[in-house]
Amino acid sequence: MIKNILIIVLVVISAFSCKAQDNSYELKQANNNIAKPKLIVGIVIDQMRYDYLTRFYSKYGEGGFKRMVNEGYNCRNTHFNYIPTKTGPGHASIFTGTTPKYHGIIGNDWFDKGIKRKVNCVEDNTVAPIGTDSKDGKKSPHRLLTTTFADENRLFTQMKGKTIGISLKHRGAILPAGHTANGAYWLDYEHGGNGNWISSSFYMNNLPKWVKSFNNSDIAESYFKPWNTLYNIDSYTESGPDLNAFEGGFKGKDTPTFPYDLEVLKDENDNYNIIAESPYGNSLITDFALAAIEGEQLGMDDFTDVLTLSFSSTDKVGHNFGVNAIETQDTYLRLDLDLKRIFDALDEKVGHGEYTVFLTADHGAPYTPGYLQSKKIPAGFFDLSVMKTELNEFLFKKYGVLNLVLSRINNQIFLDHDKVNKNQIDLKMIKEAIALQLLQYKLIDKVYVTSEINQFVNPSGSGYLEILLANGHNQKRSGDILFVFNPSVFKDTPWNRTGTDHHSGLSYDTHVPLLFFGKGIKHGQTYNKTDITDIAPTMSALLGISFPNGAIGEPLEFVFKE
Repeated sequence: MIKNILIIVLVVISAFSCKAQDNSYELKQANNNIAKPKLIVGIVIDQMRYDYLTRFYSKYGEGGFKRMVNEGYNCRNTHFNYIPTKTGPGHASIFTGTTPKYHGIIGNDWFDKGIKRKVNCVEDNTVAPIGTDSKDGKKSPHRLLTTTFADENRLFTQMKGKTIGISLKHRGAILPAGHTANGAYWLDYEHGGNGNWISSSFYMNNLPKWVKSFNNSDIAESYFKPWNTLYNIDSYTESGPDLNAFEGGFKGKDTPTFPYDLEVLKDENDNYNIIAESPYGNSLITDFALAAIEGEQLGMDDFTDVLTLSFSSTDKVGHNFGVNAIETQDTYLRLDLDLKRIFDALDEKVGHGEYTVFLTADHGAPYTPGYLQSKKIPAGFFDLSVMKTELNEFLFKKYGVLNLVLSRINNQIFLDHDKVNKNQIDLKMIKEAIALQLLQYKLIDKVYVTSEINQFVNPSGSGYLEILLANGHNQKRSGDILFVFNPSVFKDTPWNRTGTDHHSGLSYDTHVPLLFFGKGIKHGQTYNKTDITDIAPTMSALLGISFPNGAIGEPLEFVFKE
């Protein structure tokens, strides 16, 4: 009798325990659903050094960068973990959580060994331009080998969660949005473009009504106006003098000094291109982003949407005027106001606390070599075209074969393997001969030779630089030999003598901001090192979805609320 009663009691306790576990599970599931933001906004600032956040901080308002810092989480020691630091690889790595070794975007352009010509990272002659007749519309993500976290969100939601990518640059719109995006839009501003937002048939057959409406407005044309400093120019004490020898400027204006009348200068500067090369390009992106939020109803249903924004004008102004220019500082102060416009609109349309934002950059930038040399800091310019010619002359004398070097793009040497094989040249020996020759150049610091099958030597136990090069090396797409310049060395071209450039694995190119704020994000900061490839897994973890299929990064769990 007692035994039977005991059994009944244990059964009842077990039933209550199971019920409690079921309730606990249901509660956790409910909490998981509650925690998901309605919208993820991934913001990339093209060419933003980390110290632009701190250097200009006192001049920023309360609603842009400062709002993210004061309400969100600041990762103050975030770096790119590969070489080269370029726009295409940067955007791909941020949103895939992996490096060019796996996602395949090894540069903005690279030498295609199969067809023996340079290709762009998003060019695609199999698609048609939408919204333009320009070849700039023949673009897609088909060269991106892995998924983005936006792709994984689309798959997880049975394609119900939307993805929209926006940037002035095609690669800045396409690569973050991934393969399954509802739309990627970029501005037709180069080569006499029409100033419209365009796309390709990879995504759609016709532009949506809201895009056509935006293009039919005069919003883009309204930015053909004077560009003067936002505040009194004398207050820009964080930058150098307005007139100096280290800035580019615009055609039709004798000096790179304020003000710039874009209406007057547009004809000599490729019309809409001059908007892209001013802070107004970022304002135009903001205008279009706000139209996209409304037109696509982003963040306004039960399925998380993803909006990717890449602000391109910071890069164009930076290349033209440089790290120390008032023009660059003014561009960031104006961008700060555009960020506020976006956050205010999200508060109103999606709901305060219902969306999550991260902000980072695709690379940094150094001071121009001329400026550093004026301050007695080692720097220089290197003529890659002359080097290629000299290498081919050296190899002709050694092997009696013309033009064995086909390309030297992205600090990589591509050999003509057909000629190497036809003339029975030992591949290992010719690589070593070229490497020794490259080391004779004063401004080349290091040279690396790949294996017989173009595999970068296993970096296990190697130095930091070797790991970065290995992460950036794709066995099928990369070159036979890699070389690294001394710090602060630019390729020598007429347009590189002023302003800035980027490509290296040094801290001025790798150290970028990383800010999170919004739903699920706590307030705080860290100086612990984080990698750019950690962003996509962090967003995937926040959403409870699969990591991108090539991801090597780790979720930054310390940014999440308990």
